[in-house]
Amino acid sequence: MVTWAPGGRLAGEVLRPAARAAANGFLSGRLRRVAVTRRWRGTGVRCCAVGNSGSGGAAAAVDPGEEFVGFFREAWPYIRGHRGSTFVVVISSEVVSGPHFDRVLQDISLLHGLGIKFVLVPGTHVQIDKLLSERGKKAKYVGQYRITDSDSLEAAMEAAGRIRLTIEAKLSPGPPMLNLRRHGVIGRWHGLVDNVASGNFLGAKRRGVVNGIDYGFTGEVKKIDVSRIRERLDSDSIVVVSNMGYSSSGEVLNCNTYEVATACALAMEADKLVCIVDGQIFDEHGRVIHFMSIKEADLLIRKRAKQSDIAANYVKVVDEEGINSLHKGVYKPSMSVRALVNGYAASFQNGLGFNNGNGIYSGEQGFAIGGEERLSRSNGYLSELAAAAYVCHGGVQRVHIIDGTVDGSLLLELFTRDGAGTMIARDVYEGTRMATAEDLPGIRKIIQPLEDSGILVRRTDTELLEALNSFYVVERDGSIIACAALFLFPEEKSGEVAAIAVSEECRGRGQGDKLLDYVEKMALSLGLEKLFLLTTRTADCFEMFSGLCGVASLSAP
Repeated sequence: MVTWAPGGRLAGEVLRPAARAAANGFLSGRLRRVAVTRRWRGTGVRCCAVGNSGSGGAAAAVDPGEEFVGFFREAWPYIRGHRGSTFVVVISSEVVSGPHFDRVLQDISLLHGLGIKFVLVPGTHVQIDKLLSERGKKAKYVGQYRITDSDSLEAAMEAAGRIRLTIEAKLSPGPPMLNLRRHGVIGRWHGLVDNVASGNFLGAKRRGVVNGIDYGFTGEVKKIDVSRIRERLDSDSIVVVSNMGYSSSGEVLNCNTYEVATACALAMEADKLVCIVDGQIFDEHGRVIHFMSIKEADLLIRKRAKQSDIAANYVKVVDEEGINSLHKGVYKPSMSVRALVNGYAASFQNGLGFNNGNGIYSGEQGFAIGGEERLSRSNGYLSELAAAAYVCHGGVQRVHIIDGTVDGSLLLELFTRDGAGTMIARDVYEGTRMATAEDLPGIRKIIQPLEDSGILVRRTDTELLEALNSFYVVERDGSIIACAALFLFPEEKSGEVAAIAVSEECRGRGQGDKLLDYVEKMALSLGLEKLFLLTTRTADCFEMFSGLCGVASLSAP
């Protein structure tokens, strides 16, 4: 059997560069930086509206003003689309304690000025561990949770307070006044500072004794005060939700940051959960994975469940809550999950916290990640991926995992088509489908250069329109980024694959493989037994798929 299959983007390790290099020497930090640089160069060329994407002197000759205008025009649909949206942003403790935190907050301030509503959940574990070490104490973890004794609680309160004050201070200056002088009287710009609101938005209960282990002052999420958070957001404030929760008896409890953030995203019915971490997710070839459907993320996490306690916990929680249709091949959330999420939202609205319909607390509600597995990064960013998939199952449409150590990564992720991090989507982002008449201009745009170079047979618009029923396209954000045609020969139970093309900026990312795989599946469903293609210029590209160049026998998997 010969199969045209995708390039295995999910088969590789999900590791940050240091951990991967230690594991198998496959990816170095240098290669990682080169990969990011190439991604940005592609974005820059696309934004400049320059016909030639070459390097060297041509790239250096691009006018800065033209480049800025090109970027702004490309970003404008996203600026309008994100306006009024609610983003819950969890910032890892590694980023909070590092040198890039100021830039991250600066970009959040910029985005807030463009009309995005922010709920920030900053991590604290690095700061807590540092304070404990300075005091001659040692941090203790069991599973995803910290064991919070009295010393740890004191350190947690101190760390949370310092971080909150730092965020308030960094968001207070507003935009630089010198840059605004030429646009009017400076006095009217002084009100452009960001308002920051914090408070006792998080209700918690003691985790208690689990499997014989007393977790002390460690808390679990019991209630998110949604109405009060929304009041602050509607008054144009950035809301900071600390991981320090408050019990009904007046205790302060140290909660897991990701449990708080994921519970917040579900309760607020946020448009996005954004996870700002200190690295990126790569495939086995060292390339950043820019997109994963919830189905792909779910399958990858299940594949790693035997080697990761956090992945195993994800499988357990997801399956127990009835979200078990994905790994059986059904790509839609179950009704029980919708009912569960609706119950969560209703409980938050009336201030009761999480319950199972009769007011009784039902256990873990957000998704906690942490402990030694996450600290060691033995499984890379698999834990963040599990949290992302969890909230997607619960109703959040998209989750973004972004490298906060790369300057401007948040802006690139939100305002460029391919982004700079990894997006996990609950809805369909890259849609592969049959072409329609409205797709004709997009198809023409990506096949024209290949026709001009003699790689593809030249077709008139009339010929394209007549053959349109045989075309399949990949659409992303309203643009056609790839196409292919399947011409049927029913008597021979065979089909010709033709007009395979991928837009220039999307090449080298597996789009052609993905589309060929889709065409093969369509051929199987139509009862075909053989595919062939005719080419004089690209035969070597297809020899890897078949022992006989250009011919592939089909059989069901």
